[in-house]
Amino acid sequence: MNFMEALRARWDEAGSLVCVGLDPEPGKFPGRVAGDGDAVFGFCRDIVDATAEFVCCFKPQIAHFAALGAEDALERLIAHIHAAHPGIPVILDAKRGDIGSTARHYAAEAFDRYGADAVTANPWLGRDSLQPYLDRADKGVVILCHTSNPGAADLQDLVLGNGRPLYQHVAATVAREWNGNGNCMLVVGATWPEQLREVRAIVGDLPFLVPGVGAQGGDAEAVVRNAATADGTGLAVSSSRAILYASQGDDFAEAAAGAARALRDQVNRYRA
Repeated sequence: MNFMEALRARWDEAGSLVCVGLDPEPGKFPGRVAGDGDAVFGFCRDIVDATAEFVCCFKPQIAHFAALGAEDALERLIAHIHAAHPGIPVILDAKRGDIGSTARHYAAEAFDRYGADAVTANPWLGRDSLQPYLDRADKGVVILCHTSNPGAADLQDLVLGNGRPLYQHVAATVAREWNGNGNCMLVVGATWPEQLREVRAIVGDLPFLVPGVGAQGGDAEAVVRNAATADGTGLAVSSSRAILYASQGDDFAEAAAGAARALRDQVNRYRA
C-alpha cells in the first residue's frame, strides 16, 4: 500500500485518528531508561509498542534525534515500526523546504535513508521546492498550511491582493494544483479551530495532520467538529508530550498507552 492507502486502512481497522509524535527528550526519561546507552531508541521503541494498537500513524520529529546525534536511533526506530507493526505509516516531521536540487536530497533522506512513509514540508519556496516529494506518488507530502504555534498568524494570516489569507491560498493551491498524485496532506493546528473549518471547506476531503492537541491546548471536540470529513475520518490528530511523558516512572509505557487510548476514545466520541 502507498501512504494514503495505509493511513485510510488504519482509520478503518484501528478505529483511530490519533497520531503519536515521537519527540525524545532524555531529561524526561524515567530512571531505568535514562541509564541505558541506547536510551533514545529504547524509550521510543517502548512507546511505539505500547501505543501501536491505538494509533493511525507515528510521527518522529527529526530535530529531537539529530540534536542528540541519534540519527541511527531514528533509522532503527522507523525500521522497527515497519517490522513490528506493519501497516502503520510513519510521518517524518522535518518541515523541509529548499530549492529543487537540495529538495531532491531531502526527499532521499526522508524516504530512502530513514524509510519514512511521509514527510512534513514547507511550501514557502513554491512548487519546485516540493516537486521531489510530490513525484514520489507512493509517499505522503504533509504541507504546512496553518501551524499550531502562537506566531502562526504573523505570516500565515496575511491577506493577499485577492482578499484571501495566505493560509487559504496555500490550501487551495495544494488541493487544486499540487495534489496530482493524491499524496498531499495539510498541517492545520488544533489551536485554530476556525481556520480548520475554513480550510476544510476549501479542500474537500484532503487529509489533515492536526498538531496541538494535549500540551498545546488544542480541543479534540473542536478539531473533529470543524475538520473531520463526512465519513468521520480525514484527520491525523497528533499528540506528543501528553502521551510520551504521561508518566516518568517505570510505568511510562503503560501510561503512554493509557493516554493514547484516552485520546482515541475522546476523538471517537465526536466522529460521525
